[in-house]
Amino acid sequence: MIGGTKYAGEMKKSIFGAMNFIVPNRDVLPMHCSANVGADGVTALFFGLSGTGKTTLSADPARRLIGDDEHGWSPTGIFNFEGGCYAKCVNLTEEFEPQIFRAIRFGSVLENVILNDEREPDYFDISLTENTRAAYPVDFIDNAVIPGIGGHPKNVMFLAADAFGVLPPISRLTPEQAMYHFLSGYTAKLAGTELGVKDPSPEFSACFGAPFLPLAPRFYAEMLGKRLRQHQSACWLVNTGWSGGKFGVGKRMSLKITRALVNAALDGRLDKVEFATEPAFGLSIPLSCPDVPAEILNPRNAWADKGAYDRTAADLAARFEANFEKFDASEAIRAAGPKVK
Repeated sequence: MIGGTKYAGEMKKSIFGAMNFIVPNRDVLPMHCSANVGADGVTALFFGLSGTGKTTLSADPARRLIGDDEHGWSPTGIFNFEGGCYAKCVNLTEEFEPQIFRAIRFGSVLENVILNDEREPDYFDISLTENTRAAYPVDFIDNAVIPGIGGHPKNVMFLAADAFGVLPPISRLTPEQAMYHFLSGYTAKLAGTELGVKDPSPEFSACFGAPFLPLAPRFYAEMLGKRLRQHQSACWLVNTGWSGGKFGVGKRMSLKITRALVNAALDGRLDKVEFATEPAFGLSIPLSCPDVPAEILNPRNAWADKGAYDRTAADLAARFEANFEKFDASEAIRAAGPKVK
């Protein structure tokens, strides 16, 4: 029981912390991720910290939503912990995020959202904070899966809002790379997500949820690795952050482009294209993707100043390596990290 709080995020994460302690003993992997299922009945997972796009990308009109933030992976499949959604609604429009926009109706709760003179929500007013939120029952989403359960996932997405503009828009991970990036849990702290953050800065949060993990990160990583191998799930790293330059120089990846990349991975179209290895992180990137300009797929090519890219990539790689020193990981997993020295 939680009392005296005015922040729904505090309530949900307190329960999530308890679940992270309880359910592993029942052979269930607790996960800070969203989940949905396609028309083919196959489940997909989306890991990521706040502001990386878990809720937005999982609320896809072409797929059915299992849940937007907290799930368990049991021997029989995926299930939702919450029964509700907690969506960021800064700059929310029906055109770009129709399911979330339509879910905000009588019975929803808005946090930090400014009302205009007609007492209607103004999602573009960030005078209080960019961290505006909407909480609503999951069945307010069209085509939500009730009850919130699904099969073993065929695809697992790691979302990172890379403020450095170094990571590719999408890359296919080896099992060792999947463990490396799961333990790293990289993204950027975005303005408005945390008090006092004005400019994005790099953040590493083990398993994409370090504050909520009462057990050692290696414990959860080993559980995930076991499930990925057992069910032959593909793992992808998706940059929902910047392209063509770091924050202030490049541009934020458009939601349209990210959706096209994710959908191509989920429906198997990326399995039919040629891949190459980019040099900075050793990541396998597609050379083409339907509905996506080929020039942005390799992050270095998207930068006008190639020397600036190389220096920025080396700086980010050094941050990854310094962060990873604290983990007790195998040499194979350590070797799956950045290649820039």
